[in-house]
Amino acid sequence: MDYIIIFFLLLSVFTWLYFFTKSGRQKSGVATRLPPGPYPLPIIGNILELGDKPHHSLAALAKTYGPLMSLKLGSITMIVVSSCEIAQEFFSKHDISFSSRSVPCAVRVTDSHNTSMVWLPVGDQWRQLRRICKEHLFSVRQLDASRFLRKQKVQELLDFVHGCRMSGKPINIGETAAITALNVLSNYIFSTDLAQYDSPSSQEFKNMVWAVMEISGAPNLADYFPVLRPLDPHGLLRRSKFYNKKLLAIFEQHISERLHVRSTSSSYASSEDLTDLLLNISKDQNSSISLNDIRQLLFDLFLAGTDTTSNTLEWAMAELIHNPEKMLKARAEIKKVIGNDERTFEESDISRVPYLRAIIKETLRLHPPVTFLVPHKAITDVEIKGYMVPKDAQIMCNMWAMGQDPNVWSDPQRFEPERFLDVEIDFKGRDFEFIPFGAGRRMCPGLPLADIMLHLMLGTLIHKFDWKIEGGMRTQDMDMTDKFGFTLKKNLPLMAIPVKL
Repeated sequence: MDYIIIFFLLLSVFTWLYFFTKSGRQKSGVATRLPPGPYPLPIIGNILELGDKPHHSLAALAKTYGPLMSLKLGSITMIVVSSCEIAQEFFSKHDISFSSRSVPCAVRVTDSHNTSMVWLPVGDQWRQLRRICKEHLFSVRQLDASRFLRKQKVQELLDFVHGCRMSGKPINIGETAAITALNVLSNYIFSTDLAQYDSPSSQEFKNMVWAVMEISGAPNLADYFPVLRPLDPHGLLRRSKFYNKKLLAIFEQHISERLHVRSTSSSYASSEDLTDLLLNISKDQNSSISLNDIRQLLFDLFLAGTDTTSNTLEWAMAELIHNPEKMLKARAEIKKVIGNDERTFEESDISRVPYLRAIIKETLRLHPPVTFLVPHKAITDVEIKGYMVPKDAQIMCNMWAMGQDPNVWSDPQRFEPERFLDVEIDFKGRDFEFIPFGAGRRMCPGLPLADIMLHLMLGTLIHKFDWKIEGGMRTQDMDMTDKFGFTLKKNLPLMAIPVKL
């Protein structure tokens, strides 16, 4: 539905709401202390200013109104953070006050916010789920124990690419990376592969994951005007329910099969994967983890662990193909570390390839995996830089704008991995000029695995192959524009042909 039509509809039907809320704000005095921002129109506020790429439009507005900015979106007060200094104020000094979540309607439609580690407020249930991830799935011990699994899955990736090279077949880099990441996770969790290369069902799974991420991040009038939720003006609630149910059904099938085997086989030996671990924990009388919690946790892990990793890998490959001199430099570094050995790039090599690590950092700076981080919510009124951030305000941290800040990054639109070679900046939540995985209590728990997989897959793909664009396109003519969603995708998928070195 066109925003202009909606504007006039809302203007005629809900004008009284504007005067009512305006009067309430004036009485409280909060409005006069909000951070600066564009003047809101009656009823709809600043909705029309979001556009189809809110990360770009809000970054442009921040140049006028500053890195701490407020917008009115219907009944929602949104606070936009666009600088590392303000981000540190929010997520370090006032981390507890902003540790809650602003939950989109598209997530509420399936009630997943009541059990999801992503959306739960900080509390006992959230801490227990977070502890399971930290101690059992992403711990140093578990990552070391699963090293062979990752090596095996990356070898399968390498074999697939070899086959495509022999036939001259182009590869969808994002889809291929997603299958590799998905199978690593599915073996962690279910001890089986969930996808196969060149499989229509695997493409369907990836499309469902992207659809959920796109819907969750899309501006939605039902979020801004709760009275419109039953009407579902964009159809997002209907689509969210459809895709969420299909994905949850896949995980439900695997859990049900495991429960059946555990209950019917007297000689069942635990596989020691995450499913068995969670089922064992749920049997403990002192545990508050239910089967529903387990389903949702697995759902969250697959969503967060496949799309973000594959998108970042696709962007890294696109930037290297677009900047062939950077590709040559990275390949030379890897070959120097490996020498004349015919072996593949391995995890033990990652610490010895600083330029490859700089490429991943530069990719995360230019193309953050989650454009705005997951939205936070203020649990109380908080004063920031002399302005008032009111209770229940939605906090959006524009990671894309922070990566484009000329006060922090020289020539910020240029892909320049060298900028990370002479500085000690990491993405683990301590350096606020660079927090693509978040910071504080709510930072991404899967960062350790994502870190390994990104370096391992990228190192493997550029060590063994050169790459050219499908159709003989010149690298300087590549489409490097992005497509907005909860995660940041390339506007056009990267289709590349592997070439023997």
